[in-house]
Amino acid sequence: MSSSKMMSTVARSSPYLARMSIEVFWMYATLGNRVRKTKRAFERELINGGMSKTDAKRISGCFDELKNEINGMVKNGATGFLKRRA
Repeated sequence: MSSSKMMSTVARSSPYLARMSIEVFWMYATLGNRVRKTKRAFERELINGGMSKTDAKRISGCFDELKNEINGMVKNGATGFLKRRA
């Protein structure tokens, strides 16, 4: 592939890559807030269903574990990509 053809391909795809990068960053940045709201709503539903507060908090702890796993995957993916490039 010639260098001019490669440059035009990169130039055509760069707006899409930029948009995708911004969307991924936004999802990562708002993940904590979304998990917190979901966890609270889930706890309220369990308590309204007759469960004790301590049990509801214990069960809703799985949301924090999932959030931490997602954060770990994202961080490992980013650092793994950077390590492979070096």
